[in-house]
Amino acid sequence: MSKTILLTGATDGIGFVTAAELVQQGHTLLIHGRNQQKLDDTVSRLKEKTPDANIETYLADMADLSHVRAMAAAVKNKHPRLDVLINNAGVFRVPITRTPDGLDIRFVVNTLAPFLLTRALLEIMDTGSRVINLSSAAQAPVSIEALKGNQLLDDGQAYAQSKLAITMWSRQMGHDLKGTGPLVMSVNPASFLGSKMVKEAYGMAGNDLSIGADILVRLALSDEFANNHGDYFDNDAGVLSDPHTDALDEAKVAKVVDTIKALAQ
Repeated sequence: MSKTILLTGATDGIGFVTAAELVQQGHTLLIHGRNQQKLDDTVSRLKEKTPDANIETYLADMADLSHVRAMAAAVKNKHPRLDVLINNAGVFRVPITRTPDGLDIRFVVNTLAPFLLTRALLEIMDTGSRVINLSSAAQAPVSIEALKGNQLLDDGQAYAQSKLAITMWSRQMGHDLKGTGPLVMSVNPASFLGSKMVKEAYGMAGNDLSIGADILVRLALSDEFANNHGDYFDNDAGVLSDPHTDALDEAKVAKVVDTIKALAQ
């Protein structure tokens, strides 16, 4: 059965390969990017192999939460129901690390924007829907001051903390919505895949992107994960796994999630 799927960060890397798999399966695909020319080129590339693909484009800069709100409104205006949201967009190294209002762009893109987008789209998702959030094997204890923009971090620190933060809110939201809303999971799609991010961070070509795309498609669509509310999948091991121990600490999770809620209004 064809599903309506919103995929952020779909113009390159794991996002593009995932998009190609989904359109080949016949799903209606809503792709997000922050450059309209890249979005148009992505549609053209996808339709080369799947000419009858049903694809819509949504332009938004995830570093600007007003763009995220506008994108959510546009999706809701056109679609009464969303089957799957894959929060794939993310950054590691950016030329400017601060937003105009003083937040860390790495946290905004990797943690706050997907939280805001998910919350805004809950009204068109139900218990049969799913939210799949991109985490990472790189997870580090979250500094609340850094999350608020009051502490400077290097690229590696900001990335690892932002990925633990998205894992934390995924776990809490997944548990909170069980039985009333979509299934929410987080995933390490696999380490050192051949994405632009890995090339920037580590200067290496990386492994086959389809390794990450395949698990995103499985988590989004397979019945095998229908009851894994709030769980974390580690694709390096190929199994459901425990994330960083801080994500299992209710007090620490509550503190991080409360801060996220305050920032992502």
